Amino acid sequence: MTDWIEACGAGDIDEEDVIRFDHGGRTFAIYRSPDDEYFATDGLCTHEKVHLADGLVMDEIIECPKHNGRFNYKTGAAKGAPVCLNLRTYPVKLEAGKVYLQIG
Repeated sequence: MTDWIEACGAGDIDEEDVIRFDHGGRTFAIYRSPDDEYFATDGLCTHEKVHLADGLVMDEIIECPKHNGRFNYKTGAAKGAPVCLNLRTYPVKLEAGKVYLQIG
């Protein structure tokens, strides 16, 4: 079983926003939905490897800051050109005010 990695405090992410989390040479993006739920994806756009944490969050969508490609951050599904490859998503849990990712 893969360990859970502490990524940030729940209050470190504003509602309907995203932050960057680096661990083990990899970059992740952690999202807080308008419904106060937490999600995680790979942190780089599948199109040109730009950091998604610099993008714009709207409802369940993250928009890449470089070419405006869009993904559903809950499912990882590519939702708008020029992106055509989905993002990998990761399980997230909230415990004692901390956000944990399972990234194995």
